Amino acid sequence: MSRIALVLLGILLLGGCSASIDGSSYTSQTPALSLEQFFDGKVKAWGIVQNRSGDVVQRFTVDIQGRMDGDTLILDETFHYEVGDGPDKRVWRITPTGNGEYDGAAGDILGTAKGVSYGNAFNFRYEMDLPVDDTTYQVAFDDWFWAFEDGTLMNRSYVKKFGLVMAEVTIFMQQQP
Repeated sequence: MSRIALVLLGILLLGGCSASIDGSSYTSQTPALSLEQFFDGKVKAWGIVQNRSGDVVQRFTVDIQGRMDGDTLILDETFHYEVGDGPDKRVWRITPTGNGEYDGAAGDILGTAKGVSYGNAFNFRYEMDLPVDDTTYQVAFDDWFWAFEDGTLMNRSYVKKFGLVMAEVTIFMQQQP
């Protein structure tokens, strides 16, 4: 009996290490977020990646050039690293599928990314092979975006392995003239 209690306690404690956000709480918040409008043009982003201990392991900027190709939003991203390293480029193709849902694809993303719009917020979930030092890990991204006034967006990503948050990414984005 005590083993069962210990296992249940361990599951509860591990569950506390995982992020879970209820997107429906953002449906009536403003300003409304339209990916197609926000990313149509130039966007500058500033971000950090923190490991499980909270240490900053990457600090970077991203130049994003967005455009619409029919119904598909194309995001051409170029990364510059001040701390750490990572991909130099990524090109997203994001297409609405109806009812506030989106499919996304990029060269280093495994399968199809799934997105859901929640008024002021947007959630994007996908998997990728993430190189770290001499090893590559298959991880899941739980990516959240929130709109602010004045053409600003905040992005918070939870990088998970086995359902546990292994790293967190924080990015601020601003539309450029």
